[in-house]
Amino acid sequence: MRNLIRIILIFALISTGCVLQDQQADSKADFSSRKIWVITTTGMIADAVRNVGGERVEVRALMGPGVDPHLYKASEGDVIRMADADIIFYNGLHLEGKMSEVFEQMQRRVKTAAISSGIARDSLLSPPAFQGNYDPHIWFDVGLWMEGVKNISKNLVALDTASAEIYHRNTAAYLQILSELDAYVHQQAMRVLVEKRVLITAHDAFNYFGRAYGFEVRGLQGISTAAEAGTADIQNLAQYIVERKIPAVFVESSVPPRYIEALQAAVQARGFKVKIGGSLYSDAMGSAGTPEGSYPGMVRYNIDTIVNALIQ
Repeated sequence: MRNLIRIILIFALISTGCVLQDQQADSKADFSSRKIWVITTTGMIADAVRNVGGERVEVRALMGPGVDPHLYKASEGDVIRMADADIIFYNGLHLEGKMSEVFEQMQRRVKTAAISSGIARDSLLSPPAFQGNYDPHIWFDVGLWMEGVKNISKNLVALDTASAEIYHRNTAAYLQILSELDAYVHQQAMRVLVEKRVLITAHDAFNYFGRAYGFEVRGLQGISTAAEAGTADIQNLAQYIVERKIPAVFVESSVPPRYIEALQAAVQARGFKVKIGGSLYSDAMGSAGTPEGSYPGMVRYNIDTIVNALIQ
């Protein structure tokens, strides 16, 4: 009953926001005297929009550091902010869970764009554990994320054609940064012996990372952190770690560490010691103002942490 009331309230707020937008439509069509108001879901998308949009955009991410997008629920305040936006960028591929329903309602009056929509479907992963869904964690393959950045640029140009040259210039500069970042991750990955390139984390977020950079990836939970890791999952993975002599496993900044800690204990019970190699940023970036608070900084931190733990 509570969820039903919440949905009704959210849809009512959407309608209110849409009325306000209709009243302000004329002023919103001209961006010559103001910035474009952008709402994003994740910090990774917000970082990309800021780099592409530069001074032409004002960006707000709904999901801050440590926030799990799989479990995030839009507040009434979020809905009002989205209704007042010029454009909303979200990941898509069900990363944001039930928020997809809100975006479907929003797109009737507010421009919404799933950055994954610009990526060829044959480039996406659909592991059996995902039950027919695409893996939404596209940002872990920097090359694939670059395609999402191009989609952001395309949408901003379509919205604000007068500033197209600015967006194209900013996009080219940012893609060069990401190309160098991609090369760095490849270079770092090569430091780990092939047989030790096994990444074990709390949930199945790193499949694109594994495909792009040559790591076997194992996660205790599936596509969404809403799924519980069972005792059998922990025991099976513990046995795998012992057999492969994997030196380290990793926790994630946006996922409670209890499952990885239980895995570590199960390995120890088998007479083998596996360390927690560090905390990786998975579904959220670090705090603003830190190196990990940007997408390139987050990626560099992750690969450095993984490599340093696995080569020791």
